[in-house]
Parts: sequence; C-alpha cells; structure tokens
Amino acid sequence: MPVMKKPDYTPDASRYEKMTYRRCGQSGLKLPAISLGLWHNFGDVDDFDTARRMIFTAFDRGITHFDLANNYGPPPGSAETNFGKILKHDLAAWRDEMIISTKAGYLMWPGPYGEWGSKKYLIASLEQSLKRMRVEYVDIFYSHRPDPDTPLEETMEALAQAVHQGKALYAGLSNYMPEQTRQAAAILKDLGVRLLIHQPPYSMLRRNFETAGLFDTLDELGIGAICFSPLAQGLLSNKYLHGIPADSRAAKPHGYLKKEAVTPELVQTLTKLNTLAAGRGQTLAEMALAWVLRQKAVTSALVGTSRVEQLLDNLKALENLVFSPDELREIDALLNS
Repeated sequence: MPVMKKPDYTPDASRYEKMTYRRCGQSGLKLPAISLGLWHNFGDVDDFDTARRMIFTAFDRGITHFDLANNYGPPPGSAETNFGKILKHDLAAWRDEMIISTKAGYLMWPGPYGEWGSKKYLIASLEQSLKRMRVEYVDIFYSHRPDPDTPLEETMEALAQAVHQGKALYAGLSNYMPEQTRQAAAILKDLGVRLLIHQPPYSMLRRNFETAGLFDTLDELGIGAICFSPLAQGLLSNKYLHGIPADSRAAKPHGYLKKEAVTPELVQTLTKLNTLAAGRGQTLAEMALAWVLRQKAVTSALVGTSRVEQLLDNLKALENLVFSPDELREIDALLNS
C-alpha cells in the first residue's frame, strides 16, 4: 500500500439530495437504496487510490452505507484495514453520517475458533474488525452464515452481547434461510435485541431465497433486506455479451465467478434482457438493480465496483425503478426459459 498524501477531501454539500433512502424494516434506520460493498477491489492486491476515489464518490452521491466483512480482501482483513485508513485520514469528521457494517462467519485464522458461529469466534472477530477499521463500534454486526454445529442460541447471544456492549448498534444475519431467520429473530427478541436486517444473495440469476419465501418472512417480521451480488458478479451487465474480457472477474483464475458459468445459453438470455433494458432507457446493469429494488422488503442493493465510472453507472438505476406488469412478465419468461 502506498503512503497516503495529505487529504483535501470535502464531501459534496448536496450529497443527500442525490440519493433515495429507505426505512430498514420497522426500525428507525434508513439506508441508501444503493450501498457500497467492499467484498472485492478494496484489498491489498488492489489499487488503493482507486478504492479511495470510489469511497469518496459514493459518499458524494449520498451513499452512507459501507459494507464489509472480516474476510474481505484479499488477503482477508485487508479491506477493513484499508477502509480504516481512509476513514481515519479523510472521513473521520463524518463518521456519524455513515453506516459501517461488518460480519463474521467464514475462515479467518487456523484452529477451532477461526470460523463459523461460536461466541468465542464472533466476539474475537469483532474485536479484530474494530481495530482494523480504527472505530469504537460498527453500526451493524452480522452473523455471516448459519453454523450447523453451533446452537443458534449461542450465535445470537454473541450478536446480542455485541449490541449490549455498544460495539455494534444493530444485529444482522446473512445467508440464513426463512425458518432460521424466524428462529434467530425470536431468540434475539428474548435477549432484548431487534433483528434489524438480513443480507441474502439476490439477483435475476439467483432467486432461491425469494422462492424459499425469505422476503415474505422479512416483511412479516418487520426486518429489512440488503441484497448482495445484485448483478451476479457482473454477469448482469454488458460486460459478457461478446465474450469474456481479460480484466473481468470470470477471467481471473481464482475468482468467485468461474469462466464456465458464462455459457452460450446464458449469454443468449442476457442479450434478450439487455434489449428489454434498452427499451426502458436503461443498461442491463441498471435494470437488474432496479429489479432487485422492486421487492417490498428490500431496503438496499449492495454494489461492488472496480472503477468510479461503474459506480456512477449503477447509480443511474435509481432514475427508473418502476416496472410495468408486462415487463415483469417478460423478464420472468426470459429467466425461466
């Protein structure tokens, strides 16, 4: 990481006029309709100045929510460390205008206490995250995934402890199915903590949480949703309509998105969706984000961008969030074909 230059950053005074904010479930918290996720492109292997510019641009456009996890990088932890440097150096004066979240659940260190859902792991991980980001508390602390071998009560006790100790303001879940979410919410309520938010993967190409009834459950319980991978790791963009670009995620040998996923059948579907998006005056990515945000229970969509230009393009989705019944039927037909 290069040594940072002296900052000259002042946020855009009109930033809050540029964003739509939505109430998170039945809580008092509002989130921007589009939030910035730091899963990719903010680690030590990435360009620090580009990451810094993306965070500045996001904040200037009214994106107040920055979503992290202990294992984001690579290497794991480096996204939090780099965000902490930017926060301390450039944004410390505006900390109270920001929602910062982190998670624990995936592998962080060797041994039996380095992953999953034990209280030992979750509390230790949160302490490490706070140090890396140089903050006294996070706004949201998530259990990143359910643990099949740890009692749900123990995992929820860890989230409640973090809230009661003031190290997190709110508790969240990620990747939990509807019945697990219902049980977790009940346990947290008994512990005096509201389950604020759920973070599932959700996009036009991944709808299993929707079909399982998650959004109906969240709506019933008054819990907000923030969806990650709304563009399916970039598949729901113009990027893959004419092959696999050399700088794309699918071209990286160790990336989450595999080259084999970009099949001719998928490209054909994406091409038809792109034509439909053009008829709406949108790019495919803009329509895909709008489609996610159409869900009543969805508070925000998490975007992960590698360039400022991508972030600005994604924000254009907010200019048209309305779908006609015919458009929704056509999209369903294409996705189910």
